[in-house]
Amino acid sequence: MIKLVASDIDGTLLPEGTDKINPEIFEIIRALKEKGIMFAAASGRQYASMRYVFEPVADDIIFIAENGSNVMCRGQNMSSSFIDRELAEELLKCLRAQENTDIILSTPETLYFETPKPEFRAFLEEGYHNRVEHVEDLLPYCSRTNKLAVYRKNGIDELEEHLQEKFGERLNVAVSGSVWIDFMNFSVDKGQALATIQKLMNIRVEETMAFGDNCNDIGMLRQAGESYAVANAHPQLKEAAKHIAPPQEEDGVLQVMRSLL
Repeated sequence: MIKLVASDIDGTLLPEGTDKINPEIFEIIRALKEKGIMFAAASGRQYASMRYVFEPVADDIIFIAENGSNVMCRGQNMSSSFIDRELAEELLKCLRAQENTDIILSTPETLYFETPKPEFRAFLEEGYHNRVEHVEDLLPYCSRTNKLAVYRKNGIDELEEHLQEKFGERLNVAVSGSVWIDFMNFSVDKGQALATIQKLMNIRVEETMAFGDNCNDIGMLRQAGESYAVANAHPQLKEAAKHIAPPQEEDGVLQVMRSLL
């Protein structure tokens, strides 16, 4: 029997970088809860952004935020993992040297950025509904960051290959969505966060269902007995999944969850 359902957001439940979620998901989450099945939203997004999307059921679910580096439930922190300051500073300096990119630095409370582009701020606030603050220099905030991320509109896979080679043995380097690369502590990913939730709630892997669309969801799918890649997913995720669900554009996750109910 399934007791826990976890789903990625961008590219899985809704279009990348938007809040356009099918409101039926809220009804399904409430129906799952009545049957004793917990729902966890998992994303590279900041907690504030995720809570905005799921506001009608925000106190009924668990949030695996920022690829597992910040896990929240009913406004309370379940776990957080912070990058070593010196390593965060080294990474930040390296990211600044890359072309056609923008950088964000996250703490559990606020997302900071130093790019002086109004359109980038609008993207973060209006698209993702992040809680953001523009600063002149991100370096002072490296002492307490759970995630850094770099945005590139085109060529994210090539950039990921370069950064994976440079930092892949010291940090978890993960493509998140189609335009982001996230950096967290080496042991942090959505799968580890899901394992923490399973342990706290005494739920087995076989009692867990998970959905995703990109490579940063692989760990989460491996931590679920019933794992689904949506049809629009990255080929590597499809290889890791037990099942293929209809694409995000057809509300594939909702279709599977309806059948679960």
